[in-house]
Amino acid sequence: MQNRFPFWKNLLILVILFIGIIYALPNLFGNDPSVQLSSSTTTKMEQAKADEIEKIIKNAGFKAKSFEFDDGKILVRFDNTDDQLKAADILRDSVGNDTTVALNLAPATPGWLRALGADPMYLGLDLRGGVHFLLQVDMNAAIKQAEDRYYNDIRSGFRAAKIRYQSITKENGSIKIKLKSEKSAFTSLELLDKDFRALNVVETDDPTILLANISEAEQKEIKKFALAQNMTTLRNRVNEIGVAEPVIQQQGDSRIVVQLPGVQDTTRAKEILGTTATLEYRLVDVEHDVQKAVRGRVPVGTRLFYEKDGSPILLKRRVIVTGDQIVDASSGLDQNGSAAVFITLNGIGAKKMGKMTLKNIGKPMAVVFIEYKSTTRTVNGKKVRHKEKVEKVISVATIRDTFSKRFQTTGLDNPQEARNLALLLRAGALAAPVDIVEERTVGPSLGQDNIDKGLMSVVVGFVLVLILMAVYYKTFGLIANVALAFNLIVIVAVLSLLQATLTLPGIAGIVLTVGMAVDANVLIFERIKEEIKIGNTPQSSIFIGYEKAFVTILDANITTLLVALVLFGFGTGPVKGFAITLSIGILVSLFTAIWGTRMIVNWVYGNRHVEKLSI
Repeated sequence: MQNRFPFWKNLLILVILFIGIIYALPNLFGNDPSVQLSSSTTTKMEQAKADEIEKIIKNAGFKAKSFEFDDGKILVRFDNTDDQLKAADILRDSVGNDTTVALNLAPATPGWLRALGADPMYLGLDLRGGVHFLLQVDMNAAIKQAEDRYYNDIRSGFRAAKIRYQSITKENGSIKIKLKSEKSAFTSLELLDKDFRALNVVETDDPTILLANISEAEQKEIKKFALAQNMTTLRNRVNEIGVAEPVIQQQGDSRIVVQLPGVQDTTRAKEILGTTATLEYRLVDVEHDVQKAVRGRVPVGTRLFYEKDGSPILLKRRVIVTGDQIVDASSGLDQNGSAAVFITLNGIGAKKMGKMTLKNIGKPMAVVFIEYKSTTRTVNGKKVRHKEKVEKVISVATIRDTFSKRFQTTGLDNPQEARNLALLLRAGALAAPVDIVEERTVGPSLGQDNIDKGLMSVVVGFVLVLILMAVYYKTFGLIANVALAFNLIVIVAVLSLLQATLTLPGIAGIVLTVGMAVDANVLIFERIKEEIKIGNTPQSSIFIGYEKAFVTILDANITTLLVALVLFGFGTGPVKGFAITLSIGILVSLFTAIWGTRMIVNWVYGNRHVEKLSI
């Protein structure tokens, strides 16, 4: 009775093995080259649209593997990448501006497995192919934008409090407030202390001049917020272009790593990720002479801009609404058939727009498109990146009636420009401009080569261990080999259930786990051999071997598990991938090496008289 498991324990181990096989199976079926189509607006696609797209594919002569319509999205699977790329080009030309077309690699898991919720592991960039970007966040621009906000807020605050001032200007990172009299100084300081506590206010020798600048603590918060907001915005943009399991991580205090596995259209990815685009709505100044402004005499309260054709135009300095007040944007065509973006504002923006249009019916309003562009220049033999803020008026229209929450913006060059602008506005504006300072592309063939080599390393290590255990420990070695196969199946199943991303370092973690799983069995088997040498019966030797080796195995694996958890906590990217597979492998190997092999040994030697063990 020493070496018998109760029925429930045998059943539990077999159920775990069965579940492991089911959820590991999807990884054997690979991926299908696919085209994913989704609505570029907040409205989901309808079945009629799906039928139209299926008809377009069939009329073009492509043999699609399958059409799937689920949750307002269409997935068209193909047998090869050539058909996938050609079909994507045709669909981009055929579908309306309200549809986003993205290339993808969709798992080829059978329907019955998907019905059970069984999906394959995600493959990382080094295995699946794709693109890696390192983005530098322009923190100086974030600080400058904050200065601009404070500058405008101080002007508005002084006007609302009816504090008379001569001028408010920006000078060398400070906001200079020149009051009309000394009497206003106390009231001004009181206002600044109450409403602008994040600013350091310095009194000068002249009591009518105050200098306000952003405190160091506030600058740190601005930079921290800019990084966090940019990561959120980039994640939204990646979701818009339909990338499964992207990696978006902070690196240092001013950089962001973006990895897009499976992305084949890298030009579009760069376009979407690196573009900092937003809109501003301003009233046109029709009271002053624009030519005088061109010659340098810009009236107070206005700014000189240029239209797309280079014509100068004067706009009011005060901004009505900005891109961060836009909650939805979709592209389409206006009544004249020109590209347009249909805008929906939040409550605050709608209120501002409603008040402004009510008071200014019959007056022109301009739409300013703002974009940050980076260029590389050679200065003293070194390449220097230069950032330029481009502002251009894309549309000027007369306000015919009051509008607030929903309206359209025209003046865009083509439908593609309208689609990109709508996507950027919908995903949210970047809190600070970003530069792509590093770009690496991993082709699918290189990814497949990595997969083949990784699998080969697992197979070679696995086979060598099987041979060594079978030769050295005989029957017990074969039992350990069965448990080792069980171990690999359960590891893959757990990774699939967690939808973890498998990378090359992750494969290294699995290979290491294979060796560690055998270590536990070696400790058990050697202890059994020692017990036999000192004269114990085979049944007692098996029992004592498993009982006494347990503590040693537990100690050895706990220390390794702690190291893996530290790697996961402090590491990034590949290090985390290694730590995840190593941690899962340790826990699974404890189960399979102790309880898995014990169950099989009990089946072979338990409940019968044994004279000699094959060990």
